[in-house]
Amino acid sequence: MSAATGRPGFFQAWRLFDYWLTLYRRTWRGSVVTSFVNPLLYVVAMGVLLGGFVRVDPHRLEGAHSYLQFVVPGMLAAQSMQVAIGEVTYPVLGMLKWSKTYFSMVATPLRVVDLVVAHLGFVVLRLAMTSVVFTAVLAFFGIFHSVLGACAVVLVQLLLGLAFATPIYAYSAGLRNEMGFTLIFRLLMIPLTLFSGAFFPLSDLPGPLEAIARVSPLWQGVDLTRMFALGTSEIGPVVLHLAYLVVLAAVGGWLAVRSLTRRLIF
Repeated sequence: MSAATGRPGFFQAWRLFDYWLTLYRRTWRGSVVTSFVNPLLYVVAMGVLLGGFVRVDPHRLEGAHSYLQFVVPGMLAAQSMQVAIGEVTYPVLGMLKWSKTYFSMVATPLRVVDLVVAHLGFVVLRLAMTSVVFTAVLAFFGIFHSVLGACAVVLVQLLLGLAFATPIYAYSAGLRNEMGFTLIFRLLMIPLTLFSGAFFPLSDLPGPLEAIARVSPLWQGVDLTRMFALGTSEIGPVVLHLAYLVVLAAVGGWLAVRSLTRRLIF
């Protein structure tokens, strides 16, 4: 029975595990530099070398005792955003426009929701691998307040990545060509990376820009990551940040299934 019939039942996304595993085994070398080497170089350049010249009151660095402790959690969150966006832009469009893989998948008993869940599951796996390795390396720099805090940081990266991946997946599934990704990379990813509290406190921004930055999903992840890393978490902000990211991921997931269904089911 095909996906067009809307067959009820449990998710069959696990049936695509072998496909995504095979795909990654063939392509993982291309992600080593961007996922592991580049972030480490940024940490050394921005946190260690440049950070050695920064002398700021810890109160202005949101509880961090050095610029290294301040900037590294922000860079980790920004990296999670970039990995998630990278996995649901060209890969999604490619499976629709060039390789037509999604069309062959949906011709089987798999439903559209199974395709989306499997793809997002792969994104979570990528986020887990990159954040665990990055966190393990950062542990040698004395960034994390405790082991439990480091574990919480990794979990935050998974949620933050999903909060970006699901709505952008929906956007990618509706595109007819790759020109639309210019908006994502130039007008969303780069500005968010620079102005969401990763490299400097939001209080340094002009009032209107600070207000905009505080409602961005990346800042929610940056603040959560920093609080858990430094051991400065407070129940109120933590709950608000988590609720924001969960709602965004859930709504984005619904939109992703809806957008891909419109594209695949005629």
